[in-house]
Amino acid sequence: MEIITFEEAYRIVLNSALNTGTETVSFIDSLNRVLAGDITSDMDIPPFNKATVDGFACRKANLELELEIIETIAAGMQPENAISEHQCSRIMTGAAVPKGADMVFMVEDSLILPSGKVKYAGSFTKGNISIQGEDIKNGDSVLKSGKLIRPQDIAVMASVGCISVIVSKMSRVAVISSGDELVEPSQKPGICQIRNTNAYQLMAQVQRAGAKGKYLGIARDDEEATYDIVKKAISECDLVLITGGVSMGDFDFVPSVLERAGVKILFSRVNIQPGKPTTFGVHPKALVFGLPGNPVSSFIQFELLVRPLIYKMMGYQWDPFTIHFPMKDSFSRKSIDRQAWIPVVITKEGFVSPVDYHGSAHISALALADGIIALPVGKKTIEKGEVVSVRQV
Repeated sequence: MEIITFEEAYRIVLNSALNTGTETVSFIDSLNRVLAGDITSDMDIPPFNKATVDGFACRKANLELELEIIETIAAGMQPENAISEHQCSRIMTGAAVPKGADMVFMVEDSLILPSGKVKYAGSFTKGNISIQGEDIKNGDSVLKSGKLIRPQDIAVMASVGCISVIVSKMSRVAVISSGDELVEPSQKPGICQIRNTNAYQLMAQVQRAGAKGKYLGIARDDEEATYDIVKKAISECDLVLITGGVSMGDFDFVPSVLERAGVKILFSRVNIQPGKPTTFGVHPKALVFGLPGNPVSSFIQFELLVRPLIYKMMGYQWDPFTIHFPMKDSFSRKSIDRQAWIPVVITKEGFVSPVDYHGSAHISALALADGIIALPVGKKTIEKGEVVSVRQV
């Protein structure tokens, strides 16, 4: 199968997205879920004209007069009296403004007279009233379908009485590592062995993307064993991620196992660095990625291809956030035939600098990185001072 551009791989992946369906959850359990229906308000917000400061509610036309204090209005209390000429009410922040009043002046700008009346002693004042419905009107749409729910969105739900919310079901993602050289992190590697980092890195990335990960263990370099674990993953999950076994070695039989399991391979090589041997296929029950075994490659390919797919499956059109800074120093690479992604740090002075990076097995480089930058095919050098787009990771 011929190598394809990253742009073509991205299009194929997103066009293959399945729909996870929807479910109803409590609004307090909806953080990082994707909203699957608009939320509308059941009331005006504020629901009444509300004082925004502690002070005195009065008529603006009477501001220069001595005013009789006719009552004190606390938050949550309904005013008993309307304001007439030469009158005011002492009022607390958040309390309902009485009828007849069209402004509130602050306590700090007041002068209590020996007579018990109050006079405005400031030089300028705002109205200091939040008008009924100025934030939200009854029936307004306050949150739109397809939104990734944040803490502030939960506050909005609470304000409009939306205690149950329809969200997309979380994508179920199977994670499999492959290779006889792998041992679990709890074990001390023997000669020619390494700890399994990919599975736990991917599980964390899955969780950050708002999906539900299921780790199925290490598939040994045995075709039957790999086939069995892949079949299990496809039967239980919407998306399957298997790392390792996708290159050109004698034991790299993951693509053939996938085809045997009923997966139609749509691409197996992408013109990108790191991550060239990334494989993607479709099955009637699940979508499947064969990711490179090197941890930096699998991390970056997850961010570039898998994370957008997970979001789309849950109804969220993700636009990765990028920030723009100049390069601290010039940077050059040897080969220009592939799109390259480079881990970088952002300095305190606002410059971008590549991390000390020894290749796609150098996982600790990513722990130092603030983000990654792309060099397109054909671009060899980024000049000092050139502004680059940093994709945060």
